[in-house]
Amino acid sequence: MRVLCSGTFDYLHPGHVSFIEQAAALGDELFVVVARDENVKRIKGHYPDQTEEERKLALQELPQIDDVRLGYEGKNLLRVVSDIAPDIIALGYDQGRPPGLAEAFPQCQLVVLGPHHPEKFKSSLFRRGIRSQ
Repeated sequence: MRVLCSGTFDYLHPGHVSFIEQAAALGDELFVVVARDENVKRIKGHYPDQTEEERKLALQELPQIDDVRLGYEGKNLLRVVSDIAPDIIALGYDQGRPPGLAEAFPQCQLVVLGPHHPEKFKSSLFRRGIRSQ
């Protein structure tokens, strides 16, 4: 089974690693899509502190991941999902369901993964300098 997950992954931290491990446990292959800098700015209102290439390189070090790629610029999540053709799409506990995703890919199972100490491990806390570990 092919699993897809996506995110910004700014300041790769234990919460992200838990997310990746949970997603990997759902299938045989894990594909991770890293949000483009411009898309993060559009959605969150600010750029990530780390560049999209830095974030992608950090994820490539994780052994659970079979394929790491950058998403497309603009509102093209459905296009990258189509490229990967997953059986399962893993969403973070704090990620909303992208509009049109379930309708465009009815054969995909959508699974919401559990949090991992969100009071300690969120990229926004790292950005503000609260790096309690």
